[in-house]
Amino acid sequence: MDKIHLKRIIENLIDTFLEAGKISLELRNKGLIKKIKSDNTPVSNGDLEVNKIITEKIRRLTPNIPIISEETSENKSINDLNDFWLIDPIDGTYDYINNLDEFTINAGLIINKRPEAGLIYAPAKNRMFYSHGEGFAFEIINQQSVKLGHSNNFDKSKIKFVSYSNNIKPEIEKIHRLLNVKNYVRMKSSLKFCVVASCEYDGYVAEPRACEWDIAAGHAILKHAGGKITDFDGNEILYGKKNFKNPSLILKSKNIL
Repeated sequence: MDKIHLKRIIENLIDTFLEAGKISLELRNKGLIKKIKSDNTPVSNGDLEVNKIITEKIRRLTPNIPIISEETSENKSINDLNDFWLIDPIDGTYDYINNLDEFTINAGLIINKRPEAGLIYAPAKNRMFYSHGEGFAFEIINQQSVKLGHSNNFDKSKIKFVSYSNNIKPEIEKIHRLLNVKNYVRMKSSLKFCVVASCEYDGYVAEPRACEWDIAAGHAILKHAGGKITDFDGNEILYGKKNFKNPSLILKSKNIL
């Protein structure tokens, strides 16, 4: 897929994401219908409606590319996927159903097992991020696309990370020490990828957990903003793995590479 075509696809999805975010908030204000899935995690009618809106638009734009969504079983049994979409319609469902504001809407496009484009929208925070190639990662601010990856006030003596939990495990604490991390702030959804891409924070470390649809869009955005993601051994993160399970992760902003 050429860069112009990729740019057109992503830009055509932005309004769909904004509309899906608006509907997610409207449904929450009306009162969500909540269920517990077989894996003991929550899902709501908001998750399912957002999934429908996004997948329908993506199918129209790229009818020949399979879609893998957290909320459906479609295409999850296909082996050796190379080019495909990974969608998490609501990442941070706990925040969503409990009237908190860090939940996000996510879609990442994988080409040859690598993230080549992504969109993340945090409706309750009104923060929209997207990317479609190296050097082309943006946040929409006041209806203008502002490039990510620039920081004029980086202080290497005050490196700050985001963390999934306030209880840091020893293995993660060791990596924090190696990277000279001085402070961390808890953040649960894929918004953490965006705040690292924007250099508001400097990185994130996680043991193997969650699934590829949780990280694909954020990976693309951070990579295209000049940051980097590897596993604990420094290996590249590829997609289409068995059961779509994630390895360990180390995210680094452009500042600390």
